[in-house]
Amino acid sequence: MSALLEVENLKKDYHYRSGLFRRRTIEAVKPVSFSLDAGETIAFMGENGSGKSTLAKMLAGVVEPTDGIIRVNGEVLEPKDFKTRCKLIRMIFQDPNTALNPRIQIGRILEGPLKRNTNMTPQERERRIMQTLKRVGLLPEHAYFYPQMLATGQKQRVSLARALILQPCIIVADEALNGLDMSMRSQILNLLLELQEEMGLSYIYVSQHMGVIKHFSDKIMVMQDGEVVERGPTEEVFSNPQHPLTQKLLDSHFAAPALDRTTRISRATPKIST
Repeated sequence: MSALLEVENLKKDYHYRSGLFRRRTIEAVKPVSFSLDAGETIAFMGENGSGKSTLAKMLAGVVEPTDGIIRVNGEVLEPKDFKTRCKLIRMIFQDPNTALNPRIQIGRILEGPLKRNTNMTPQERERRIMQTLKRVGLLPEHAYFYPQMLATGQKQRVSLARALILQPCIIVADEALNGLDMSMRSQILNLLLELQEEMGLSYIYVSQHMGVIKHFSDKIMVMQDGEVVERGPTEEVFSNPQHPLTQKLLDSHFAAPALDRTTRISRATPKIST
Protein backbone atom coordinates (compact mmCIF):
# COMPACT_ATOMS: atom_id res chain seq x y z
CA MET A 1 0.00 0.00 0.00
CA SER A 2 1.48 3.36 -1.05
CA ALA A 3 1.86 6.36 1.25
CA LEU A 4 -0.57 9.28 1.15
CA LEU A 5 2.15 11.66 -0.07
CA GLU A 6 5.20 10.58 -2.06
CA VAL A 7 7.87 13.09 -3.05
CA GLU A 8 10.63 12.12 -5.49
CA ASN A 9 13.71 14.25 -6.21
CA LEU A 10 11.89 17.54 -5.68
CA LYS A 11 14.22 20.49 -6.27
CA LYS A 12 14.20 24.24 -6.80
CA ASP A 13 16.83 26.31 -8.60
CA TYR A 14 16.87 30.09 -8.95
CA HIS A 15 18.70 31.67 -11.89
CA TYR A 16 19.89 35.25 -12.08
CA ARG A 17 22.47 37.31 -13.96
CA SER A 18 25.71 38.10 -12.13
CA GLY A 19 27.16 40.05 -15.06
CA LEU A 20 26.49 41.00 -18.65
CA PHE A 21 27.09 37.50 -20.02
CA ARG A 22 27.11 35.39 -16.86
CA ARG A 23 24.22 33.56 -15.28
CA ARG A 24 24.36 32.12 -11.80
CA THR A 25 22.26 29.30 -10.38
CA ILE A 26 21.37 28.95 -6.70
CA GLU A 27 20.15 25.55 -5.57
CA ALA A 28 17.52 26.63 -3.02
CA VAL A 29 16.42 23.01 -2.53
CA LYS A 30 18.58 20.12 -3.71
CA PRO A 31 16.79 16.91 -4.80
CA VAL A 32 14.79 15.57 -1.84
CA SER A 33 12.57 12.50 -1.53
CA PHE A 34 10.29 11.38 1.30
CA SER A 35 6.86 9.92 2.01
CA LEU A 36 4.07 10.77 4.45
CA ASP A 37 1.28 8.49 5.64
CA ALA A 38 -2.29 9.48 6.50
CA GLY A 39 -2.56 10.90 10.03
CA GLU A 40 1.20 11.49 10.23
CA THR A 41 3.19 14.70 10.81
CA ILE A 42 6.58 15.45 9.32
CA ALA A 43 8.59 18.48 10.45
CA PHE A 44 11.21 20.37 8.44
CA MET A 45 13.72 22.11 10.64
CA GLY A 46 16.87 24.10 9.97
CA GLU A 47 18.38 27.56 10.19
CA ASN A 48 17.17 30.55 8.16
CA GLY A 49 17.94 30.09 4.47
CA SER A 50 18.10 26.29 4.74
CA GLY A 51 15.38 25.81 2.09
CA LYS A 52 12.72 24.37 4.41
CA SER A 53 10.10 27.04 3.63
CA THR A 54 10.79 26.78 -0.11
CA LEU A 55 10.26 23.02 0.09
CA ALA A 56 6.97 23.50 1.96
CA LYS A 57 5.78 26.08 -0.58
CA MET A 58 6.58 23.72 -3.47
CA LEU A 59 4.41 21.06 -1.83
CA ALA A 60 1.57 23.57 -1.37
CA GLY A 61 1.86 24.84 -4.96
CA VAL A 62 2.94 28.37 -3.99
CA VAL A 63 6.37 27.84 -5.63
CA GLU A 64 6.78 25.81 -8.82
CA PRO A 65 9.54 23.17 -8.57
CA THR A 66 12.40 23.02 -11.07
CA ASP A 67 12.16 19.25 -11.14
CA GLY A 68 10.70 16.30 -9.27
CA ILE A 69 7.43 14.47 -8.74
CA ILE A 70 4.71 14.86 -6.08
CA ARG A 71 2.14 12.08 -5.74
CA VAL A 72 -0.97 12.12 -3.55
CA ASN A 73 -2.79 8.79 -3.21
CA GLY A 74 -0.61 7.45 -6.02
CA GLU A 75 -1.68 10.17 -8.49
CA VAL A 76 0.89 12.64 -9.86
CA LEU A 77 0.10 16.21 -8.82
CA GLU A 78 0.79 18.53 -11.76
CA PRO A 79 2.28 21.97 -10.85
CA LYS A 80 -0.40 23.93 -12.74
CA ASP A 81 -3.38 21.84 -11.60
CA PHE A 82 -4.41 24.22 -8.83
CA LYS A 83 -8.00 22.96 -8.59
CA THR A 84 -6.94 19.41 -7.72
CA ARG A 85 -4.12 20.61 -5.47
CA CYS A 86 -6.41 22.93 -3.49
CA LYS A 87 -8.65 20.01 -2.56
CA LEU A 88 -5.73 17.85 -1.40
CA ILE A 89 -3.08 20.16 0.08
CA ARG A 90 -3.76 23.48 1.83
CA MET A 91 -1.39 25.91 3.54
CA ILE A 92 -1.39 27.97 6.74
CA PHE A 93 0.97 30.92 6.50
CA GLN A 94 3.16 32.31 9.27
CA ASP A 95 1.51 35.71 9.78
CA PRO A 96 -2.32 35.78 9.83
CA ASN A 97 -2.20 39.60 9.91
CA THR A 98 -0.90 39.66 6.33
CA ALA A 99 -2.55 36.42 5.15
CA LEU A 100 -6.11 37.71 5.67
CA ASN A 101 -7.56 40.63 3.72
CA PRO A 102 -8.71 43.16 6.37
CA ARG A 103 -11.45 44.53 4.09
CA ILE A 104 -13.26 41.21 3.60
CA GLN A 105 -15.53 39.54 6.16
CA ILE A 106 -14.41 36.19 7.54
CA GLY A 107 -17.37 34.39 5.96
CA ARG A 108 -16.49 35.70 2.50
CA ILE A 109 -12.82 34.77 3.01
CA LEU A 110 -13.89 31.19 3.75
CA GLU A 111 -16.45 31.14 0.94
CA GLY A 112 -13.86 32.01 -1.73
CA PRO A 113 -12.26 28.53 -2.00
CA LEU A 114 -15.71 26.89 -1.99
CA LYS A 115 -16.93 29.11 -4.85
CA ARG A 116 -13.82 28.49 -6.95
CA ASN A 117 -13.36 24.77 -6.33
CA THR A 118 -16.80 23.21 -5.67
CA ASN A 119 -20.32 23.15 -7.13
CA MET A 120 -21.93 23.69 -3.73
CA THR A 121 -25.10 25.79 -3.49
CA PRO A 122 -25.03 29.02 -1.41
CA GLN A 123 -26.89 27.21 1.39
CA GLU A 124 -24.37 24.34 1.36
CA ARG A 125 -21.47 26.81 1.40
CA GLU A 126 -22.97 28.67 4.37
CA ARG A 127 -23.46 25.40 6.25
CA ARG A 128 -19.84 24.35 5.58
CA ILE A 129 -18.54 27.75 6.74
CA MET A 130 -20.47 27.62 10.02
CA GLN A 131 -19.39 24.02 10.68
CA THR A 132 -15.75 24.85 9.99
CA LEU A 133 -15.76 27.93 12.21
CA LYS A 134 -17.13 25.85 15.09
CA ARG A 135 -14.60 23.09 14.38
CA VAL A 136 -11.68 25.51 14.92
CA GLY A 137 -13.15 26.97 18.12
CA LEU A 138 -14.83 30.10 16.74
CA LEU A 139 -18.49 31.14 16.75
CA PRO A 140 -20.82 31.19 13.72
CA GLU A 141 -21.18 34.96 14.30
CA HIS A 142 -17.48 35.39 13.49
CA ALA A 143 -18.43 34.93 9.83
CA TYR A 144 -19.64 38.56 9.90
CA PHE A 145 -16.48 39.94 11.54
CA TYR A 146 -13.57 41.57 9.73
CA PRO A 147 -10.05 40.25 10.48
CA GLN A 148 -8.96 43.45 12.30
CA MET A 149 -11.77 42.84 14.83
CA LEU A 150 -10.09 39.61 15.98
CA ALA A 151 -7.13 38.86 18.24
CA THR A 152 -4.02 37.25 16.67
CA GLY A 153 -4.92 33.79 17.97
CA GLN A 154 -8.43 34.08 16.52
CA LYS A 155 -6.98 35.18 13.18
CA GLN A 156 -4.80 32.08 13.10
CA ARG A 157 -7.92 30.00 13.77
CA VAL A 158 -9.50 31.68 10.73
CA SER A 159 -6.39 30.76 8.70
CA LEU A 160 -6.79 27.19 9.89
CA ALA A 161 -10.50 27.28 8.96
CA ARG A 162 -9.57 28.49 5.47
CA ALA A 163 -7.12 25.59 5.16
CA LEU A 164 -9.80 23.11 6.31
CA ILE A 165 -12.73 24.47 4.30
CA LEU A 166 -12.15 22.18 1.29
CA GLN A 167 -11.55 19.19 3.61
CA PRO A 168 -8.00 18.42 2.37
CA CYS A 169 -5.93 15.43 3.44
CA ILE A 170 -2.66 17.37 3.93
CA ILE A 171 -2.03 20.73 5.60
CA VAL A 172 1.26 22.59 5.23
CA ALA A 173 2.01 24.92 8.17
CA ASP A 174 4.93 27.31 7.69
CA GLU A 175 5.95 28.61 11.14
CA ALA A 176 2.22 28.89 11.82
CA LEU A 177 2.55 29.22 15.62
CA ASN A 178 5.41 31.73 15.73
CA GLY A 179 3.46 34.91 16.38
CA LEU A 180 1.44 33.45 19.26
CA ASP A 181 2.13 33.58 22.98
CA MET A 182 2.78 30.34 24.83
CA SER A 183 -0.82 29.85 26.00
CA MET A 184 -2.34 30.46 22.55
CA ARG A 185 0.35 28.32 20.91
CA SER A 186 -0.60 25.39 23.15
CA GLN A 187 -4.30 25.85 22.37
CA ILE A 188 -3.75 25.86 18.58
CA LEU A 189 -1.34 22.93 18.82
CA ASN A 190 -3.89 20.86 20.75
CA LEU A 191 -6.55 21.85 18.23
CA LEU A 192 -4.34 20.64 15.36
CA LEU A 193 -3.82 17.31 17.13
CA GLU A 194 -7.57 16.93 17.76
CA LEU A 195 -8.33 17.66 14.10
CA GLN A 196 -5.68 15.15 13.05
CA GLU A 197 -7.29 12.44 15.15
CA GLU A 198 -10.81 13.38 14.08
CA MET A 199 -10.17 13.83 10.33
CA GLY A 200 -7.04 11.73 9.70
CA LEU A 201 -5.15 14.83 8.57
CA SER A 202 -1.47 14.75 7.71
CA TYR A 203 0.69 17.77 8.52
CA ILE A 204 3.87 19.17 7.02
CA TYR A 205 5.21 21.50 9.68
CA VAL A 206 8.04 24.01 9.18
CA SER A 207 9.58 25.41 12.34
CA GLN A 208 12.71 26.26 14.30
CA HIS A 209 10.90 25.68 17.61
CA MET A 210 12.30 22.41 18.93
CA GLY A 211 9.72 22.07 21.72
CA VAL A 212 6.79 22.22 19.30
CA ILE A 213 8.49 19.84 16.85
CA LYS A 214 9.20 17.33 19.61
CA HIS A 215 5.59 17.40 20.80
CA PHE A 216 3.89 17.60 17.42
CA SER A 217 5.81 15.60 14.81
CA ASP A 218 6.26 11.90 14.08
CA LYS A 219 9.37 12.32 11.96
CA ILE A 220 11.89 15.03 11.13
CA MET A 221 13.96 16.23 8.21
CA VAL A 222 16.85 18.57 9.08
CA MET A 223 17.90 20.91 6.26
CA GLN A 224 21.06 22.91 5.65
CA ASP A 225 21.89 24.90 2.49
CA GLY A 226 19.00 23.31 0.59
CA GLU A 227 19.98 19.77 1.48
CA VAL A 228 18.55 17.23 3.91
CA VAL A 229 21.40 16.41 6.30
CA GLU A 230 19.50 14.23 8.77
CA ARG A 231 16.14 12.49 8.91
CA GLY A 232 14.34 9.94 11.03
CA PRO A 233 11.64 9.40 13.69
CA THR A 234 11.38 12.43 15.99
CA GLU A 235 12.19 10.53 19.18
CA GLU A 236 15.26 8.94 17.61
CA VAL A 237 16.65 12.17 16.15
CA PHE A 238 16.09 14.10 19.40
CA SER A 239 17.66 11.42 21.60
CA ASN A 240 20.60 10.63 19.32
CA PRO A 241 21.33 13.42 16.79
CA GLN A 242 23.94 12.47 14.21
CA HIS A 243 24.62 15.73 12.37
CA PRO A 244 26.39 18.74 13.99
CA LEU A 245 23.57 21.08 12.86
CA THR A 246 20.93 18.94 14.57
CA GLN A 247 23.03 18.91 17.74
CA LYS A 248 23.44 22.69 17.53
CA LEU A 249 19.70 23.30 17.08
CA LEU A 250 18.84 21.02 19.99
CA ASP A 251 21.50 22.52 22.25
CA SER A 252 20.29 26.04 21.53
CA HIS A 253 16.76 25.15 22.64
CA PHE A 254 17.20 22.48 25.33
CA ALA A 255 19.99 23.97 27.43
CA ALA A 256 22.42 21.26 28.48
CA PRO A 257 23.08 20.74 32.20
CA ALA A 258 25.93 22.83 33.57
CA LEU A 259 28.21 19.80 34.10
CA ASP A 260 27.62 18.59 30.56
CA ARG A 261 28.31 22.06 29.15
CA THR A 262 31.54 22.26 31.13
CA THR A 263 32.59 18.86 29.85
CA ARG A 264 31.90 19.87 26.26
CA ILE A 265 33.81 23.13 26.65
CA SER A 266 36.81 21.43 28.22
CA ARG A 267 36.86 18.86 25.40
CA ALA A 268 36.67 21.57 22.75
CA THR A 269 39.27 23.90 24.32
CA PRO A 270 42.89 22.87 23.68
CA LYS A 271 45.28 22.86 26.65
CA ILE A 272 47.93 25.56 26.63
CA SER A 273 51.31 24.31 27.73
CA THR A 274 53.45 26.59 29.90
